[in-house]
Amino acid sequence: MDPSRCTPTRVSVMMRIASIITPFAGGSTMRQITTLGIDTAKQVFQLHGVDAQGHMVLHKRVSRKQVLPLLAQLPPCLVGLEACGGSHYWAREITKLGHTVKLMAPQAVKPYVQGNKTDGRDAEGICKAASRPRVRPVAINSAADQDMQTLHRIREHCVKTRTALANQLRGVLGEYGVVVPQGIGRVRKAIPLIVEDADNGRL
Repeated sequence: MDPSRCTPTRVSVMMRIASIITPFAGGSTMRQITTLGIDTAKQVFQLHGVDAQGHMVLHKRVSRKQVLPLLAQLPPCLVGLEACGGSHYWAREITKLGHTVKLMAPQAVKPYVQGNKTDGRDAEGICKAASRPRVRPVAINSAADQDMQTLHRIREHCVKTRTALANQLRGVLGEYGVVVPQGIGRVRKAIPLIVEDADNGRL
C-alpha cells in the first residue's frame, strides 16, 4: 500500500480489523496457549492468552455462554482469575475441563495492570499475575463451602437486623418513659410485661 494513503483513520480501521481477525487466524494458535487470563463480568468476558514464550496469541471478548465451550477446545493450561463475585463458580467449572485455575486477590493483580483500567488490560494483567510464582493463589471454595458461608452471612444479617429493631423499640419506649435495659434477652422479657401494663391502663 502507498504510504501516502495511510491516513490516521485508515490505520485505525485496519488495526481494528486486525484485532478481530488475529484471534481466529489459523486456528492452531489456540492450541499454543499455556497461560490464559480471564476478566469475568456479568455478560461479557475478556480473554488474554499467551504461549510458552509469553507472546500473545489470543485477545478476545466473548459472551458468558461462550466461555466454557471455548475453554473446552483448549489443551490443559494455566487459567488466571481474579477473586470476585462468581469467581469460585467459574474456577470449579474450568477445573472440570482439565485446566489448572489460579484464583488471585485483586490487590495481587493490580501491580500487573498497565495504563488505564480497561477489560482488555485487566485480562492481560491477570494473565501476567497468574504466571508469577510469587503471586499467591486464593483457595477455591467448593459448593458446600459456599453454602456454609452463605448461611453464616444470612444469619449475621438477621442478627444485625434483630439488634437494630430491638434498639429502635427501646428508643420508642423511652419516649414514653419506659426504660428497657440493653440486651435482646431483656427486651424479650420486657415486652410481655409492657403490653400487660398497657392493657391494664398502668402506662
